[in-house]
Amino acid sequence: MAQTEYYKTLGLDKSATPDEIKKAFRKLAVKYHPDRNPGDKSAEDKFKEINEAYAVLSDPKKKEEYDTYGSSGFHKQYSQEDIFRNFDFGGTFRDMGMGGGEDIFSRLFGGGRGGRGGRGGFRAGPQRGSDLEMETDVSFRDAVQGAEKVIAFRRNGVREELKVKIPVGVDNGSKIRISGKGGQGEGGGPAGDLFLIIRTLPDPVFIRDGGDLFVERSIPYSAACLGVSLDVPTLEGDKRIKVPAGIQPGTKIRLKGCGVKTLSSNTKGDLYVKIGVHVPEALNPEQKKLVEELAQKGL
Repeated sequence: MAQTEYYKTLGLDKSATPDEIKKAFRKLAVKYHPDRNPGDKSAEDKFKEINEAYAVLSDPKKKEEYDTYGSSGFHKQYSQEDIFRNFDFGGTFRDMGMGGGEDIFSRLFGGGRGGRGGRGGFRAGPQRGSDLEMETDVSFRDAVQGAEKVIAFRRNGVREELKVKIPVGVDNGSKIRISGKGGQGEGGGPAGDLFLIIRTLPDPVFIRDGGDLFVERSIPYSAACLGVSLDVPTLEGDKRIKVPAGIQPGTKIRLKGCGVKTLSSNTKGDLYVKIGVHVPEALNPEQKKLVEELAQKGL
């Protein structure tokens, strides 16, 4: 089933009221109705999209699921049979003074739209529920060090809360599988799973790349020439490093094993300190004189 953007299909935005949704559907359904566009395949495809959008957005439960999970997440839970289940296609068009609704539905969508065993038939026997996906924000520290987090989500139209363990080393895009918390199964079938997609929040100090961390420190020009000892942040607290004399701006100093342990590794990555050289925006007279003397000596 193609994943269409239902509000866009009806020319609406997400704030549309039920009356606005109904009005937009009626206008477009009349325009693209097959009886008014005989033999026009593009009009027929548009008519299908309009009816699918209205079947979802006119149903409070389906609309809430669609608004919560978006098009991709919604279609992981609902098949086309699910979308049109309990949708009174014929009655909708009778209300508009247009007949033949059920016949049109059968021709365009291939038959049944109700329960198991109707025209077009559904698969018999227990069916596993669909998997669900949702994004959850995780702080930088919780991602690299692990934590427990309470999440709220909607399943089968009901709000639920769940305490979830965030494993050490999760990163942007990591998925956490929670068994049995997906869509409800049918005919006694098991529920699907819920997949949490991790979205890590930025940190004011560290930049992460896999298992490695990066920080930036700036030193005066004199320290770059002569060398200096410098305190730099790590996940375990500050560590003192030696910056060698003559270091060039942009040079990275590696602290082995001070990075992050990723999900795929039992060892930590490294931390890299990128050294910058601070150039003052203004000099006092004494500083200016000293710099001029250095310039005369080729520095």
